[in-house]
Amino acid sequence: MTPIAVTQTESIAAPTVQPIKLKGDGPRNPADVARNTLPAPLEYKGSLESYSHFEVTPSIGREFGRDLQLSQLLKAPNSDDLIRDLAVLISRRGVCFFRAQDVNQEEMMQLQKKISVLAGQPKQSNMCIHPVSENVGEMGAKTQLISAEMQRKGGGIMRLHDDVSRWATRAYHSDVSFEKVPSDYSMLKVNVLPESGGDTQWVNCYDILDKISPSMLEYFKGLKAEHNANFFHQEAANHGRSISKTMIRGNPLNVGDDLSARHPLIRTNPVTGWNALYYSYGFGGRIQGVTYDEHVMLREYLTQLCMNNFDCSVRFRWEAGSVAIWDNRSTLHSATFDYTEERSGDRASSIGELPYLSRDGVLKSEALRAEGLKW
Repeated sequence: MTPIAVTQTESIAAPTVQPIKLKGDGPRNPADVARNTLPAPLEYKGSLESYSHFEVTPSIGREFGRDLQLSQLLKAPNSDDLIRDLAVLISRRGVCFFRAQDVNQEEMMQLQKKISVLAGQPKQSNMCIHPVSENVGEMGAKTQLISAEMQRKGGGIMRLHDDVSRWATRAYHSDVSFEKVPSDYSMLKVNVLPESGGDTQWVNCYDILDKISPSMLEYFKGLKAEHNANFFHQEAANHGRSISKTMIRGNPLNVGDDLSARHPLIRTNPVTGWNALYYSYGFGGRIQGVTYDEHVMLREYLTQLCMNNFDCSVRFRWEAGSVAIWDNRSTLHSATFDYTEERSGDRASSIGELPYLSRDGVLKSEALRAEGLKW
């Protein structure tokens, strides 16, 4: 996982989001403020195929050459078409990589917001504000500084890796999945690196479903699981802060200091229409509807699926100025904690929709066969 830190960098103004009233005249259905706006999955139009690129593995990841500058996508006359295709490509391939990028912090926020909007971001969702971040007040959301030094001081998700298990892959997670309305996409630009180490690894949670028998998969479709990050209260205290009870973190439903939520164990990505496993050890809490012993068994089974199926993963070696953009709805990721030097960069994450499982959701493998495509 990419270490989560608490220092904020430059900001851009964000639209004001008013809290909903859960009683009285306000919407009573949470989906009213957190429903993806796409009428149907999006089709990739191929506008990015002219840029040099290669598929990093058959399962997950595309890397573009240096001729594609993310900053220029914002300025192109067909900007919306290019960025919409980028969103679809990220959702299909899980993560896309870009080398030697000149994109700055403000442009990262603008691009990440546009990716999410063009991919059906709910109207009341905005950019992600991490609960351990400094209070941003009226200035709006900011890029988040990802820093190993701050991570070591605070603890964060690395605490799970250090204190609970020595299996590094136990830190796999999807960004802010503990929120009622979690992140759809994240973008990370790394600026400072150790001489060696600090790679990030992603797991394709679409393809993980093909490792599960059809009967077990049908059973999983009826389950929900808790995602819990209340350990961040201790991280905030380590930095001399507390988690705000009133600040809205990217959607009106993301408010309060209880950092836990229940989501479907299998969720549908609205951009592709494909189903994916949505659970991780990093934020993984109690699986609902089963006994505690069954929960432990299922949690370990699902964790092993993600840890052992390395054909469903990709590992990226960063260079200064490299950028990765990934879909949090259908991937897990973790930094490789094999370094002691500083490793830092800027992250921009957007808040998406309330996770759901659609009756029309399909396996990625089935969809690709129907499309006659390899990936």
